Amino acid sequence: MAKKKTKIKEQKPSWVVRFLSKIKTYLFTGILVTAPVGMTFYIAFKLIVYIDKWSNAIVPEKFRFSQYLKFDVPGLGVAVIVTALVLIGMFTTGYVGRFFVRLGEKILSKMPFISSVYNLLKQVFETFFSGKKQSFNQVVLLEYPRKGIWVLGFVSAKTGGEIGKKIDGKVLNVFVPTTPNPTSGFLIFVPESEVIKLKMSVEDGLKLVISCGIVTPTDIKEKMQIKK
Repeated sequence: MAKKKTKIKEQKPSWVVRFLSKIKTYLFTGILVTAPVGMTFYIAFKLIVYIDKWSNAIVPEKFRFSQYLKFDVPGLGVAVIVTALVLIGMFTTGYVGRFFVRLGEKILSKMPFISSVYNLLKQVFETFFSGKKQSFNQVVLLEYPRKGIWVLGFVSAKTGGEIGKKIDGKVLNVFVPTTPNPTSGFLIFVPESEVIKLKMSVEDGLKLVISCGIVTPTDIKEKMQIKK
């Protein structure tokens, strides 16, 4: 006689297991929601405190607000520095201010080494703080450092000057950042025909680099498909 097959009933997890599973889910969700906000506020607070200490060090003691308030007000030093920078900006936009700025630049241009450092810093700050143009205007994919390996790059401009004249065809200045610190990287000159231009914004490209590829918006995944 054929033996009857006995059905083994699947045991459902106990209410304790289900309860702990839900607690675990809620815990990770809470961390995911609060950690970025908390860390952002913590970093901002530390930055404000640092600027306050720095501003107190350069302001004479008798002019410090803490001498009159008898307690420290977080962010007061930041407000003082911002106000001072605004006043300096107002002064330098006038005729007298422009005269002193030109005089100072002329003095610095006569000083070896210091003039090079000053000109470099001036160009960097003008690039990042000027509203006339964006520092990077295009995100591209290119094969670097060899064929078959793809990296994300940011186009800063078309190659000009002596370098542009020495290379045949259209060439782009491409900055290849390091991960997770995009402030360092490599400047390379790439023929325009050898890069794949992406539709993603510069901001999304930086997010991708800083997160080591973890943060990839869904729309970016579709745009990064390489046509063979």
